[in-house]
Amino acid sequence: MSLRRSRRTLPGFSLTLGITLGYLGVIVLLPLAALLWWAAGLSAAEFVAAVASPRALATYQVTLTSALQAVAFNGVAGLLFAWVLARYEFPGRRLLDAVMDIPFALPTAVAGVALSAALSATGWFGPLLAAMGWTVVNAQAGIAVAMAFTSLPFVVRTVQPVLEDLDADAEEAAGLLGAGRWQVFRHVIAPVVAPAVLAGMTLAFARCLGEFGAIIFIAGNRPMKTEITSLLIYIRLEEYNYPAATAIAVVILLSALGVMLLANAIQAWQHRYLEKEGV
Repeated sequence: MSLRRSRRTLPGFSLTLGITLGYLGVIVLLPLAALLWWAAGLSAAEFVAAVASPRALATYQVTLTSALQAVAFNGVAGLLFAWVLARYEFPGRRLLDAVMDIPFALPTAVAGVALSAALSATGWFGPLLAAMGWTVVNAQAGIAVAMAFTSLPFVVRTVQPVLEDLDADAEEAAGLLGAGRWQVFRHVIAPVVAPAVLAGMTLAFARCLGEFGAIIFIAGNRPMKTEITSLLIYIRLEEYNYPAATAIAVVILLSALGVMLLANAIQAWQHRYLEKEGV
């Protein structure tokens, strides 16, 4: 028996795959390959001197510490926002859902200026924060705030579809069997949602590593204290020190790739778990 290919309106697999790979190669892989090729021209001593200088190490510490703080906050806040949007109907829900995407659409420079204006000593919340002994603008805390602002949607938009697709029958059955609300959340909801939360947090972490515009307006950019790695790369480029800028950029690139691989692994784990549970 011969198999006949069904005709489709849209182009076939070969054409669409070729266009996709071509676009990916030109737009994404070619610039990354050029970066790695340029870095390969450095000797081991030059590479280590660029990426392990005291100033570079200080930027790694500031960037990673701020990113971890932002991601920890977004893990909780993102889950709460996603829970409200997925589980409740209330006036203004559509508006709140749209507001979640503002950090995606808003230029990061505008976000940095807005945060600085709101949290500075003369801003809306600056005097209140100062009265409590908190300094945000021109401090490391401001970096974490800017990172949290720009990366929050990654957690919300990753968790929200999972909560919306979650079957309510299992929750109702657990409640009928005598389980309390905390027990239902812990044993029924959390195992399904946890992989999505972790995936969203890893995506947010990768976003935080590369954040630039929103941070430079609020951090103060003091070397060894509030200077992030992305800014140091920019400074090295302004100094025409392209080898050092390339070496530091490779460190950020490899870190981001590692985080993205972790996010993909978590999402694959989530998919297998949901298939196993029949969700």
